[in-house]
Amino acid sequence: MKRSTRKEQDPDLGVLAVQLSGRVQREIFTRAAAEGFDDVRPRHGAVLAYLDPEGTRPGELARLAGRNKQTMGAILDELERLGYVRRTPDPADRRAKLIIPTERGLRLMEASDGFVAVIERTLSDALGRDLYQQFRAALLRSVASLPQGGQDTEG
Repeated sequence: MKRSTRKEQDPDLGVLAVQLSGRVQREIFTRAAAEGFDDVRPRHGAVLAYLDPEGTRPGELARLAGRNKQTMGAILDELERLGYVRRTPDPADRRAKLIIPTERGLRLMEASDGFVAVIERTLSDALGRDLYQQFRAALLRSVASLPQGGQDTEG
């Protein structure tokens, strides 16, 4: 049996993780485009998933997203050009910057949180509430049990 056929018929953890991530991202960004946010891309999720409404430092966003600072800077530049975030001095340390969502950024963050909630309800309905909660708990334990390793596994 060809390796590709085997992976298709009996996907391993890596393949399943990529498929799940890809399908969740596709659903989020398809819904976002339908709501008028057709200029954001999956790479922007590295910021939007972790950005606090009151602002977050770029280094913290990079750490949370598992990206290096250069990659995060490029993503932030794109989001700033698109009007989703702005950079401002951090009142706690004027040498540092905070990334603050604009009104458009806040609307997208709220919408995407809603999209994720719908996806989670869909999975819960498909698996049953108890099994979905067990699945989610197992995913959390699985992620926590593996070393974080390097950054920027995906650009």
